[in-house]
Amino acid sequence: MTPPADPPAPRPAGPRKPPTKATLILAQVFISLMMAFLMTGIFTALPMEFRPGWVGAWLGRFIRAWPIAFALSLVVGPLAFRMAHAVMALVERRSSLPAG
Repeated sequence: MTPPADPPAPRPAGPRKPPTKATLILAQVFISLMMAFLMTGIFTALPMEFRPGWVGAWLGRFIRAWPIAFALSLVVGPLAFRMAHAVMALVERRSSLPAG
């Protein structure tokens, strides 16, 4: 019989520290990889209807799409964060207005 595992350490209280630039770039690598993999898979399988050869076509499309998706994510990611911050600032401003 194995002893029970120790509970996870509690997270420190207070605000979370912002991610480092390296963490953000690594996240973009993973996000672009997953999105390119899934999107090329879907848009290869749909017209080919899973006929023989669709996996090879998918992988070829993925190999070409991923570097493009990564490069574009480096441009679009910061823009999306700015847009999200702007929208949230509007929402917070609206919610702080007195009801009338």
